Amino acid sequence: MKIVSPKYDYCMKELFRNEVVRRHFLSDVLDIPPETIRSSRLLNTFLWKRYRNQKLGILDVLIELNDDTKINIEIQVKVSADWDKRQIFYLSKLYTADLHMGNDYTCLRPCIGISILDFNLNGRPEYHSIYRLTDAEGNLFSNMFEIHTIELKKKLAGQNRVDDWIRLFNAETEEYLDMIKTKNAGICEAVREVKLMSLGKRLRAHYEAYLKDMRDQAAREKYVRQEAMENGFNKGMEKGLEEGIEKGIEKGKEECIGIFILDNMEEGKSKVQIIKKLIIRFNLPEKDAERLMDKYMNNVNSTR
Repeated sequence: MKIVSPKYDYCMKELFRNEVVRRHFLSDVLDIPPETIRSSRLLNTFLWKRYRNQKLGILDVLIELNDDTKINIEIQVKVSADWDKRQIFYLSKLYTADLHMGNDYTCLRPCIGISILDFNLNGRPEYHSIYRLTDAEGNLFSNMFEIHTIELKKKLAGQNRVDDWIRLFNAETEEYLDMIKTKNAGICEAVREVKLMSLGKRLRAHYEAYLKDMRDQAAREKYVRQEAMENGFNKGMEKGLEEGIEKGIEKGKEECIGIFILDNMEEGKSKVQIIKKLIIRFNLPEKDAERLMDKYMNNVNSTR
C-alpha cells in the first residue's frame, strides 16, 4: 500500500513532534547516547527580521536540547542553486537570534544544521558528512557551528547509524517500511507514525496536492523548454523558461494555500488566526494573505 512519503515536509514535521523519534534520530546522527539527551523541545521555526530589508528565515524543524544547543533539521527534495550559502545563512541567523542589545557573547549557543537531501551533493561515496570549523590540519577552531548532510540517493554501506533512517525516508510503500528490521526504538516509532499518518484523509489530501503541484510544475518546465527549443532562439528560450516557471510556481503555490485555508476553516479557525498562519507558513505579505483569505471565503459562501 502506498504511504505518505516521509520526504514530504509536512510529514517530516509531524514525525519530529514525537519525542522518541527526535531523541533517537539526534542520537544516531550526532553519534551520542540517547540517554544523554534528557529532553528536547520544538521551537518556533520562524526567524524574525531585525530590519525591514533583511531576509526572513523559516526553518523546517527547530529543536533545542537541554544543554541549549539549537538544531535545525530540514529536508530538501530538489537541487537548489546556492544551497550551501542558504544553509549557512539560516544557521547564522539561528546563531545570532538570541543576541539582543546589551548582551555579551556568552549568551550565544552552539548551532547544528542537519540537512536531509534527496539529491547528491557531491561525487564522494559518503552519504553522511559532517562539517565543522577547523584549520588546514583539522584542528577544531570552534564547536559553535556544525553541519550534517544526509544524502538519500547514495548507495548504503550498511555500517552507518543513519542507514535505517535513510531507508525510512526513502520508503514509498507500507511493505517497504516492514522490511526495515531494527531494534532502534526511534525508527520503530517513526514507522508506526508514518503508517498512522498515511491513514489520515487530511494529510493524504495535503500530500496529493503537493505531488500534483510537483508534477504540474515539472510538466510546465518541460513544455516551456520544448517551445523555446523549437523557436531556436537562445534569448527567447531563456525568457520563456523564466516566465513559465514563475507563473507555474505561483499557480501551484496558490492551490496549496487554498487547501491550507479550507482545512483551517473546517477546523473552526477565525479569519484573523488563519491570516497569521498564512503569513508564517507561506512567508506572505499581510495584504496578500488577506486577499487570498477573502477570495476563498467568497468561494465557499458562493457554493452554499
